[in-house]
Amino acid sequence: MEIVFVRHAEPEWVRDKLNVDNPPLTKRGHDQAALLGKWAESEHFDEVYVSPLLRTRQTAGPILAALKMDLVIAPWLEEIRNPIWHGTPEEKAIEAYKTEKAKPSHERWGGLEGGEAVLDFVERINVGTSLFLEEHGLVRAETDLPVWKQTSAFRKDIRILLVAHAGTSSVSICHMLGFPPTPWEWERLVIGHATVNRLEVFEIGDGMTFGLSQLSGNEHLPKELRTY
Repeated sequence: MEIVFVRHAEPEWVRDKLNVDNPPLTKRGHDQAALLGKWAESEHFDEVYVSPLLRTRQTAGPILAALKMDLVIAPWLEEIRNPIWHGTPEEKAIEAYKTEKAKPSHERWGGLEGGEAVLDFVERINVGTSLFLEEHGLVRAETDLPVWKQTSAFRKDIRILLVAHAGTSSVSICHMLGFPPTPWEWERLVIGHATVNRLEVFEIGDGMTFGLSQLSGNEHLPKELRTY
């Protein structure tokens, strides 16, 4: 089994110096997405799932066209929910993130004021990841180590693509690898726009576990289109 996370392309978070909620892609982002479509032409996936947000759906368009597959939305892949800043000056978001990063580490679990708490977000993604894996035949073993047991639904040769976000991808990857969570997962695993991140399942003596074989792969992007 191989699970591939692709982060969305560059979004237009600010337009005319005003914040944009659930933003579309920038012109550069559409160029990045088109190159992901080219990348997908040489790939094969049995299943593709996409976050419900606009930037991921636009990123997925060229990929799905290349794979000749339909859009399937997976609500659990939604990114952490920010405060409602739409139409406010961009300085409001800049200052909020600056204040957040200055907090003592244990206080960062609360997240941005008015947004989803990071603790709740991590729990939401961990539950979503576990349910997704259970549907595909892997259930966490009763051990402190990141060991998973097969069920009859497990398919060794399946390849799954998830078009998601830096936060949802990094939290999910850390959960699969068994890393203790932090309030800054998307800064611990730096995942660029429109990049490829691969996990492979391999067998050990008492079950299955995950290996990270590629992080933030951007070979399909020219240097001028590599953004974060």
